[in-house]
Amino acid sequence: MNRKERQVEELLAPTVESLGCTIWGIEYLSQGKHSKLRLYIDRDDGVTVDHCADVSRHVSDVLDVEEFSNAAYTLEVSSPGMDRILFKESQYADAVGEQVEVRLNFPFEGRKKFVGVLTGVQDSTAVVQIEDEEFLLPLENIQRARVLPVFD
Repeated sequence: MNRKERQVEELLAPTVESLGCTIWGIEYLSQGKHSKLRLYIDRDDGVTVDHCADVSRHVSDVLDVEEFSNAAYTLEVSSPGMDRILFKESQYADAVGEQVEVRLNFPFEGRKKFVGVLTGVQDSTAVVQIEDEEFLLPLENIQRARVLPVFD
């Protein structure tokens, strides 16, 4: 998460938690006059459309009062879904054993995309196993990591 996303999380966490949800992650995509603030929420018993709508209404009010942005933006509130994006080190730790797709900011060993099993997280590094090889990927170089659901 970048600095702006961390500030938004600190600002919105109390409101989201008061509605029985937690913030899974935040993406702020600044694209001129078409910026998006995407808020992923989670709950132990799952997220419904009603939860998203309720959080959206309350969060929108907080963002308006706090003058979050001078520019226009679109607010999106959703669940992380089955193919959830991993934002925090603790989320990586919870996803150990899962199939993941990892995209890097900068190439590592000549590649930027890794698809394999997340076998561990240590010292701010994700350990991804692809066949017989293990790759140690620093979390700070990960642009996006997503759990890939496996259906048997």
